[in-house]
Amino acid sequence: MKEDKVVRIAKQIYEQVGGTSNVTHIIHCMTRVRMTIIDPSKVNLVALKAVDGVLGVVDGEILQVVVGPGTANKVAQKMVDMVGVKLNENFPNRTDRISLEERTAQMKAEIKEKYNKPSKIKSILKSIAAIFTPLIPAFVGAGIIGGIASIMGNMITAGQLDADTFQQLVTVLGIIQKGIFAYLVIYVGINTANEFGATPSLGGVIGGITMLTGMNAEAPLINIFTGKLLVAQQGGIISVIFAVWLLSWVEKRLRKVIPDTVDILVTPTLSLLIIGCVTIFLIMPVAGVVANLLYGAVNALLEIGGVAGFVLGASFLPMVMLGLHQILLPIHVGFIEKTGSTHLLPILAMAGAGQVGAALALWVRLRKNKEFTKIVKGALPVGILGIGEPLIYAVTLPMGRPFLTACIGGGIGGAIIAILGHAGAIAVGPSGVALIPLIADGRWFIYVFGLIGAYIGGFIATYFFGIPQEEKDKADAAV
Repeated sequence: MKEDKVVRIAKQIYEQVGGTSNVTHIIHCMTRVRMTIIDPSKVNLVALKAVDGVLGVVDGEILQVVVGPGTANKVAQKMVDMVGVKLNENFPNRTDRISLEERTAQMKAEIKEKYNKPSKIKSILKSIAAIFTPLIPAFVGAGIIGGIASIMGNMITAGQLDADTFQQLVTVLGIIQKGIFAYLVIYVGINTANEFGATPSLGGVIGGITMLTGMNAEAPLINIFTGKLLVAQQGGIISVIFAVWLLSWVEKRLRKVIPDTVDILVTPTLSLLIIGCVTIFLIMPVAGVVANLLYGAVNALLEIGGVAGFVLGASFLPMVMLGLHQILLPIHVGFIEKTGSTHLLPILAMAGAGQVGAALALWVRLRKNKEFTKIVKGALPVGILGIGEPLIYAVTLPMGRPFLTACIGGGIGGAIIAILGHAGAIAVGPSGVALIPLIADGRWFIYVFGLIGAYIGGFIATYFFGIPQEEKDKADAAV
């Protein structure tokens, strides 16, 4: 599609919906540009439908302009480019009251603009998030199923359930759970290939190679650095991510020199042969050393006890704000692969609980400020369930000090969990109350104690030290 056609459609859509000042934000699906409109009376639906290139209009709470596949994404992108924002970000011209979602998006955009300057590290973190975020629903679902299987298995062992009746069900639940965890390297390989532009099926094969499935047990491969036997999945997902990134580099360069007539035969074959050998004899041994050092360092930190728990719990909110928390996903998954659970996740989850306590303190002290308490009431339920962005960007961070006192609450919760014995999570998922079913070995009560401690700590620290005087004065002056 010619660029001038995209520009024309974008401009004419704006003209018929009341201009950019009548739009709060824009997203798109495969065929439609979706706009949130401030004043629907300013929209000329008849003229909008008549725009050349517009195939239809769906009027509703979200105005949907049908422009067709391959066009919707280009028109939507051009429309936000004209305003100077990104897709789904709040337009800068909104002057009246904004919703919790809009306030969250606006504050998040401002923070990212201020702190998240483009860098190589930020690019790496974004790629890590893109690899693992699509797997989180599977982690959560399989983790809960595995937790149920574990509880039932313990009850069978204790004689509380009849083995003849329930053992087969436990076996089925275990099979379902292992559908993700047993073949995680393959899923990671596919997602990594998608992220770096390699062929997804080849990325999956590279992940599968690390399982050493075809190795002869009577003539095992040797680690060329140590002389010891090469261990399946050595280096875990760290080796897979690096190997598939290297695969993308090799594959792209091969496609530039291999003739099109034989590309489908030669490129995949050479890519797998080259990267397969490099993965087995070089990447896996090196990544194994790196992974062991990383897990050892985290374990040593956790062994320090309450001090480490406090520091980890208190520092996680700033990491979330800056997007640095994504780098921890491979560490969590690696611990789950290696030991069956990650003791780090429950401690870090206390950061969100500290925020809940801080928000409750703000609600109590500033309750006369009805507009603010409405925002808090909207953000609290999802915060309790472990979705912290609305609380960060719409409640605590805009005031400044409550964000810091929320960190103190998170530190208190983290210290409690570390002192009581490191409750582990069997899967990566939402924090807050939603993480309780994923706590391993029946130690959910330790996690709950941590939650309560973080709630109370965040509340007390915020109520007495975290509320700016001007906010108190504003609330006290409200009718």
